[in-house]
Amino acid sequence: MKLGVICDGISRDLAHTVDVMDEFAIDYAELQFVWDAEVGDHSPQQVREIDTLLRDRGHPVCCLSRHIFAGMTKDNVPGDALHVKHMDALTRVIDMAHVVGSPLVRIMTPRKEQILWGLNGAEKWNVAHGAWDAMLPLIAPAVDVAREAGVTLVVETGNGTLVNSNWTARKLIDDLDAQDALQILWDPANNCWCHETCYPDGYDTAKDGYIGHIHIKDVLVDTPKATLEVRPMGEGQLAGQYPQLADALRADGYDGVVSFESVYHPGNGDFEAGFRQNVGLFKDLFG
Repeated sequence: MKLGVICDGISRDLAHTVDVMDEFAIDYAELQFVWDAEVGDHSPQQVREIDTLLRDRGHPVCCLSRHIFAGMTKDNVPGDALHVKHMDALTRVIDMAHVVGSPLVRIMTPRKEQILWGLNGAEKWNVAHGAWDAMLPLIAPAVDVAREAGVTLVVETGNGTLVNSNWTARKLIDDLDAQDALQILWDPANNCWCHETCYPDGYDTAKDGYIGHIHIKDVLVDTPKATLEVRPMGEGQLAGQYPQLADALRADGYDGVVSFESVYHPGNGDFEAGFRQNVGLFKDLFG
């Protein structure tokens, strides 16, 4: 499979990150923060420098990952100040995607409401009424912009967003009739917070053409204690599921990129050390 890394999980110094990528033979660069800015906030000159560095070193960009629509709520509406701010950022990221050759641009979704639908009384007493429907007109214009620009959006399954599972991600795509321009950025570890099993449940939900990109890390969640621990690869609750997922992706001919998300550190804040500790097993599983 095609292997990538979210570059700032190693370092925001892109030249150093590329050195590390070469050391471990990781081909694809996913850009989120480079130097002192998030993608979409770089000057045209900086974007050209990023492009030149990666092209000269032979590392294609697989995805530009800005936190577009993150932090919005059901009270936001299309055209309000926050929505305009996010749409403007999306336009800038798409412009950058055209320069660096990224086929994918990540979006997020508004803040999580715990219960979106209910039955037998829950629909009256427990549901966050209107939260899901309020999201759709916020995301729809982004899909239209992506279609016109010739890029594909990928919506990440976040642990604090309305889309926090493959089931909700697929529903969003279907509700917007957007499978041509919007796919899932599947982060199985994030989905652990809502207890969606990576394999087979999460995979079976999304395998028929919905998966555009994948993030890999390992975690241990304790939802009752509101606690998330990033674990070394193979030591979290996904350890037994990742080999099954990798086998299924190979068998079904998945042709997207699998990006390692280096958000583990061994207790000292050194995320590059965490990358070095875990990248071997990541490559063994998905390479």
